[in-house]
Amino acid sequence: MRPTQVLEKGVRVPRRRIGFWYRFAAVLCKPPLVVLVKRDWRGMENIPAEGGFITAVNHNSHVDPFAYAHYQYNTGRVPRFLAKAGLFKKGFVGAAMRGTGQIPVYRESTDALSAFRAAIDAVERGECVAFYPEGTITRDPGQWPMTGKTGAARVALQTKCPVIPVAQWGANLLLPPYAKKLNILPRKTHHVLAGPPVDLSRFYDKEMTPEVLKEATEVIMAAITAQLEVIRGEKAPQTPYDPKQVRIEQRRRARAHETRPHAKTEQEEGHGK
Repeated sequence: MRPTQVLEKGVRVPRRRIGFWYRFAAVLCKPPLVVLVKRDWRGMENIPAEGGFITAVNHNSHVDPFAYAHYQYNTGRVPRFLAKAGLFKKGFVGAAMRGTGQIPVYRESTDALSAFRAAIDAVERGECVAFYPEGTITRDPGQWPMTGKTGAARVALQTKCPVIPVAQWGANLLLPPYAKKLNILPRKTHHVLAGPPVDLSRFYDKEMTPEVLKEATEVIMAAITAQLEVIRGEKAPQTPYDPKQVRIEQRRRARAHETRPHAKTEQEEGHGK
């Protein structure tokens, strides 16, 4: 009989084989995390005990992957993060990435689905694959989740696996987005809330067009945001921050600013004739 680990509310999840490298990483990372942050961890009963699945997590600090991994490690279902394939070839870092079962993403692939082939294989082997759908630390002024990229939706629709929305808050108070110095005192609390699986069944029989992937991604991001609203006790903006649209608007304003003085000069020259 497989040994079990007791979680919150009496939930028991089978303790899966974690391996030397992940345990070694835990030995290095857990002590400072325990010292630096208190923990308010909820929703572990929503983490599947068996089978492959995806967790879709918001990203608001350079340290939140470590804090979230601590939460996920304690469920007995360790996360396999996606990372650039080049990292797996570099010395100790590469050995650690391979040893902990992290997943290479081959961005040079011309086939978008093939770029996530390793993630699909991991899910089909029964692993937990962790996605940060935003792709980077949120740029939303209120640190709410931004619009997401479609990788998590691609893998979810290909495998039809459960997608668990996970929201976290608190690591961003320890190390604010894009800051370089820890804000240690007072001691922060790392809040995590995992929700029930996102219902993507209405997309399963559809062709994976850009429109379908975008809509499925919006459903996933809305579920993450809903969990974060519970943690923060407030409502998120009705329209998620879209960095692409912000860049377009910034370029439009820059062009308008560049043409305005030129038009004014021509107008002044015309009056001078």
